[in-house]
Amino acid sequence: MAEIFWAWFGSFVAVGALALTHYTYLDGTGGVLLIGSFGASAVLVFGSPASPLAQPRNLLGGHLISALAGVTAAQMLLPSFPVLAAALAVSFALGGMLATATLHPPGGATALVAVIGGDAIYELSYGYLLLPVASGAALLLAIALLVNNLIPGRSYPFRE
Repeated sequence: MAEIFWAWFGSFVAVGALALTHYTYLDGTGGVLLIGSFGASAVLVFGSPASPLAQPRNLLGGHLISALAGVTAAQMLLPSFPVLAAALAVSFALGGMLATATLHPPGGATALVAVIGGDAIYELSYGYLLLPVASGAALLLAIALLVNNLIPGRSYPFRE
């Protein structure tokens, strides 16, 4: 039962911090900090923090590589070829994460958001890598480091 509480608490604090920052400072400015893939990342880093897919290298690297793949696909192929852009964004993100040993499944959604995210995301262009992706993933990581290491018997990043 304690594991469920701490997973709930960590995800609540992390997604709450992202949402609070987004809606307090960025709403109406064209800036974005809250993207769906961060919800999936919170599930991994708080619900399964020992998973290789939830480690800091994977969290940060997976999101950044995926954002780069997604923005590049969007820049090259939108608006003419949205189907191809979506497919290539996720496929190149997956290939990039595998090639760099940074596999983080929510990264696939980060890549796809760059293609389907609408004008607010398209206008960011490669700035999408910094805000929301790098800054959001870094905030999520900072909270994961704090909360997961408060729990007796748990260490994050995972060390065997």
